[in-house]
Amino acid sequence: MQRVIEESVPGKQVTIAHVIASPIGEVYECLGIDALGAIGILTLSPYETSIIAADIAAKAADVEIGFLDRFTGSVIIAGDVDSVETALTAVCETLNRVLGYTVPPVTKT
Repeated sequence: MQRVIEESVPGKQVTIAHVIASPIGEVYECLGIDALGAIGILTLSPYETSIIAADIAAKAADVEIGFLDRFTGSVIIAGDVDSVETALTAVCETLNRVLGYTVPPVTKT
């Protein structure tokens, strides 16, 4: 019998900050959000940071919050490519500067 142990390590970090510039329609359908151009994905810890990140993103650019989960630290935003990239950059920069989070570079496909 094989055992799998999962654990969450406390820390202040953004794990993923990624822009999908031109997602296929099926991605929007699976997420249940409107096709607005681009999708931005964030995963954060502690998980409650997702609330702060969504607020920063919405104030920084013309994006819509497609999904927010304070129990897993996931945030999905949607908008045009430049707005999504601007929003993700603002989230990462603010969390790093103001709250001392470790952040990755914003990536894009």
